[in-house]
Amino acid sequence: VAAFAVLVAVLFLPILRIYGKSMRGTLDRGDVVVSVKSSHFETGDIVAFYYNNNILVKRVIAEAGDWVDMKDDGTIYVNQTKLKEPYLKHKAYGQTNIKFPYQVPEDRIFVMGDNREVSIDSRNTSIGTVSDEQIVGKLVFKIWPLSEIGVIE
Repeated sequence: VAAFAVLVAVLFLPILRIYGKSMRGTLDRGDVVVSVKSSHFETGDIVAFYYNNNILVKRVIAEAGDWVDMKDDGTIYVNQTKLKEPYLKHKAYGQTNIKFPYQVPEDRIFVMGDNREVSIDSRNTSIGTVSDEQIVGKLVFKIWPLSEIGVIE
């Protein structure tokens, strides 16, 4: 039974600890979360993915084929529609070295951290867009700290 529980946790419900500050406000350093293996994501989902032997956590902004544009004040447009981002504390342009508008390549997603001033994400060619092969899972539930246990939005 214990071996089965470990197998399920590793293969289908990876448990992750948050490090860094790119998602500050939504997920903070030391938070522990449960992710679910998935290959279908929607704008607003929070995903974990592999990058250079690390696992990064960011929010899905756009999917394959979408056009992403970002104004100087940090406002995001996807397919010329302003993105509603109630999860942001404040907008920021951040560290960007791609040219906007930007079309998301096939079989990839465009991701950004919620703490846009410090997040290195799809706005920067060092990370770029994320492929299906890189995905660990979609974050769905916070289990630590106990005072904040619940569904991640």
